Amino acid sequence: MRRPVSCNLLLASGLLALTQLMTPTDAAAEARLALVIGQSAYRTVPELPNAANDARGMTELLGNAGFSVTTADNLAQNDMRQAISDFAGKVSASGADTVALVFYAGHGLQIDGENYLVPVDLDPKREADIPLQGVRLNDLLNTVGALPTRARIFMLDACRNNPFPALSGAGHGLAIVDTKAGAPGSFISYSTSPGAEAEDGNGADSPYTTAALTVAKEPNLPIEEVFKRIRIAVAQSTDGRQIPWESSSLTTDFRFFGDGSQPSSIPGASSMALASGTRSVEDWRRDLQGKDPKAAYELVIADDTVPAYQAYVELFAQASFTPRLRTILERRRQMLAWERAVSINTRASFEAYLANWDNSDLAATARRLLLRVQNRDYGLPVAAAAAPAPVAVAMAPTCPCSAPSTPATPVNPAVAPVIKKRVDDTPPRKRKVVETPTKPRRPPPDEVVVERAPPPRPASRRHHARHRSRDWSWHGYGAEAVAETWDAAATAIAADTETQSREAKGRPQASACGRSC
Repeated sequence: MRRPVSCNLLLASGLLALTQLMTPTDAAAEARLALVIGQSAYRTVPELPNAANDARGMTELLGNAGFSVTTADNLAQNDMRQAISDFAGKVSASGADTVALVFYAGHGLQIDGENYLVPVDLDPKREADIPLQGVRLNDLLNTVGALPTRARIFMLDACRNNPFPALSGAGHGLAIVDTKAGAPGSFISYSTSPGAEAEDGNGADSPYTTAALTVAKEPNLPIEEVFKRIRIAVAQSTDGRQIPWESSSLTTDFRFFGDGSQPSSIPGASSMALASGTRSVEDWRRDLQGKDPKAAYELVIADDTVPAYQAYVELFAQASFTPRLRTILERRRQMLAWERAVSINTRASFEAYLANWDNSDLAATARRLLLRVQNRDYGLPVAAAAAPAPVAVAMAPTCPCSAPSTPATPVNPAVAPVIKKRVDDTPPRKRKVVETPTKPRRPPPDEVVVERAPPPRPASRRHHARHRSRDWSWHGYGAEAVAETWDAAATAIAADTETQSREAKGRPQASACGRSC
């Protein structure tokens, strides 16, 4: 029987519409790369059969969503690190317009506030072996986060129970990872709340992966709405025992499937709304007032914030969901305080945590970390900071140029230096004037007495004059002139001597008593 042409056209148009809905047309404008790791065959602890199934299911889903998927199963430590490195190389070569997604199914551990992915060959004898044998979650986040990408998505179904007997003192679940503290553009999802344990499930897949495989196929759902619905579905399937959690710093919209025909009014608006601050308790009281307890429960589960849980507990104190939400609220506050204490990593931060949660499963770890940091010196003591700077004292005489100078203040090139004139505000010192009495001068004597020895006798005058005349004649003087000169000099000397003798005879003589006689 031949079908009508109209029926064939209707069937063809329906198939085309279905194909368009299931085809990720957004992928044509962006590169999509995914790494899927399934850790099932652990060597020293029981296997996780659902982890391998989860990896296969996610590989198929992501392939249909336009991702180029690299699947790696049952990796030892070196193999896991190599797989992460190879994937980072592909992301780097793909360019900045790339969406990179990593899905991990397997065991995860928290040691000293640090999250670790567990290779299949891990065999710890003590907690200190985990950093040596495990793979840090931060290594994965930092390796992919350092690459220029459009978005980075991490899905971790790794919060299963701790199966290693040597690690019985470790805390439950994984610690909080705050994507807002790093570079923007990341989205991380846990299969359950921080500090809680996820279930492996009784079916072929874990509750988290089962919900993801169903919800993510819905077309044109922003990634934030996808994981809100995943959280509600997991909470319903586990009767509230498991509440998935996520943290986002995305700045662009992402949809697993759809043609993007219903974009937000502002690009990245839904992502920025999730990454922004949460509503207050008062806002949630107004929103929940008058609602059915079950409907209000689904609203606060979808939001998964402390203010939402607190408002519900206060408004619906008698509801059947309240004890469950009160437990979630208390654990969330505890994990937020733990994340703060580990991030600050000081004696005060760990003491503050122990003051409020001394009996928690992380108390032993907090005490151990407190011992590591209690003797750290973060700065000068108050007394030392207030003390004046030491003054250099010279031990020997030095010149002014060798005096120690004050170290120069570092110059900020962005600020023009201010030159200050040196002003000496020290009051001038008064000089003490000492009057020295003038020394009286001795008056000159009334008369000056000059005593001379008498000249030689004139008996040899001529002989001497003749002798001198011979000497002076050599200098051009005549003998007669020389003789006459000497005669005149001798006459003057004799007269002078005679005058002095007469004056001496007329002067009074002093007696022994001091009187003039």
